[in-house]
Amino acid sequence: MPGTPSVMSLHLRYRLWIAELNFDINVLRIFGDYLNELRAKRKEAEVKSMSDYFEKEFTALRAEIDEMRHEMHIAKMNMGEYSRDGKPFDFRKYNKENHIPIKKRLAAYKANFKKINTEFGEFEGKWLT
Repeated sequence: MPGTPSVMSLHLRYRLWIAELNFDINVLRIFGDYLNELRAKRKEAEVKSMSDYFEKEFTALRAEIDEMRHEMHIAKMNMGEYSRDGKPFDFRKYNKENHIPIKKRLAAYKANFKKINTEFGEFEGKWLT
């Protein structure tokens, strides 16, 4: 069927998504370091309140990343099993039951990460300059 991704193509796509999530983990760690620096330098109530908010958001994003990476690793292992065992791969069933939910969850995560990233950039720019 033309246009249908192969098992290997999906496997590689998941590897790429996992790499992107790993990058986001590093960004969240750096944002945490910014929060620590900000808390040490500034004592305003707004700084404390917003720092607490961002810390909570970063923790939630990290939990979401960990769950998605786990799901993607399992999916990759299952695809590897299909490839090794020569089992027929029903893309339509796999796509509906596995790939589409992961793809939607990743898109929602990316939108939320972008929102928090923008908010944090504005906050950091206001208080760390």
